[in-house]
Amino acid sequence: MKDHNADLMTGLVAALPEGRVLTDPDVTESYARDRTFVAPGKALGVVLAQSRDDVVATLRWASGHRVPVVPRGAGSGLAGGATAVDGCVILSLARMTAIRELSPADEIAVAEPGVITADLDRAAREHGLMYAPDPSSYEISTIGGNLATNAGGLRCVKYGVTRDSTLGLEVVLADGRVLETGRRTVKGVTGYDLTGLFVGSEGTLGVITAATLRLRRLPRQVATVAAEFTSLRDAASAVSAIIAAGCRPSMLELMDRTTLEAIDSWKNIGLEDGTRAMLIAQSEGSTEEMAALCGAASFVAEASTPEEAAELVGLRRLAYEAKERIGQCLVEDVCVPRSRLPEMMSAVEDAATRHGVTIATVAHAGDGNLHPVFIFDRGLADPPAEVWAAADEVFRAALDLGGTLTGEHGVGVLKRRWLGLEIGPVSAELQLGIKQVFDPHNILNPGKAL
Repeated sequence: MKDHNADLMTGLVAALPEGRVLTDPDVTESYARDRTFVAPGKALGVVLAQSRDDVVATLRWASGHRVPVVPRGAGSGLAGGATAVDGCVILSLARMTAIRELSPADEIAVAEPGVITADLDRAAREHGLMYAPDPSSYEISTIGGNLATNAGGLRCVKYGVTRDSTLGLEVVLADGRVLETGRRTVKGVTGYDLTGLFVGSEGTLGVITAATLRLRRLPRQVATVAAEFTSLRDAASAVSAIIAAGCRPSMLELMDRTTLEAIDSWKNIGLEDGTRAMLIAQSEGSTEEMAALCGAASFVAEASTPEEAAELVGLRRLAYEAKERIGQCLVEDVCVPRSRLPEMMSAVEDAATRHGVTIATVAHAGDGNLHPVFIFDRGLADPPAEVWAAADEVFRAALDLGGTLTGEHGVGVLKRRWLGLEIGPVSAELQLGIKQVFDPHNILNPGKAL
């Protein structure tokens, strides 16, 4: 078997420019994981793609030999979607970092999958524009990874998720053919929406090698307000009230006490004893109405300078790293209708108490998108039974409230056990049929998403 694998990899090395293929086991292992605890399979090697042609050659070879391919960006995923499977080749797109085009006149950019999300935003800002999707990991996550999971972020309450900013794609299919989807225009309904189909497909239908992305005008002003609450449910109720009143926040983020304590123990933010939750809101106008709707808050204040505003938003972006300092994390990603957010927050608290587990929750609250993070001992290879039991309760509560298992992280491998509860047998059959059309030999990220 070892000689067979060596012969296979010799063929791949010959199909690509020198230096593109890595086979050293220790090096390969360093590419095999994402940001989860999920144990990876043993890969045959890694391809460091630098161009679309490298991706084409890799997939032609893989299709011909029926070798699984696991596409990979920065490895910042939180659902196990980029973890290696046994006998696969890991296809790293991290070196495909060109912004092929940035057109201020058309307010679009064409970016390769290895472009760091924040770098695209900075490039757009030089022209008075911005790239709106901004996941908390925007300084390390890539455009390709954002496309794979349909990532959202802090600004998605106003500007939508990655799919809402994606006009077209260049995709390499499983057999190496190149597909162009979508368009450069703001409108267009010719044919089925293949662009929307690929966004969020977690690398199971094709490998994205470029994306035509919508840019937005930078707002003329942004006001930031923070509110502290003595009750998490009161904070969630304020969010529901803000949305129901028709306010149009450009950011509406919520952190619970456990999250704030994790940040405070690291950065010493002066957390008050009675504070159980913090709400951070931004508006491209006045925050007066939003502040007024936080009537149950123990403290409300508007940032007086851009630096103060940046510090507040920076606290939110520190949340996940702060939790990782405490222990291993099972990061979940449920989303409920925004009017049901208070009930969902209570359900998470109840699950933590009932099962005796630590859950630290942050939320893109304006979207009803919660990230309950289940924290457990580092020495364990897998979450203990009580963590899985609490997670099961949280997922079922979200579905009972009319919600979904994942708002932006994807299904990966961690949520597959609950997938049938949401999509049902008819949808499952159709989705597997779509997978068969695009990837008949099941070589693209097998075992993920479906």
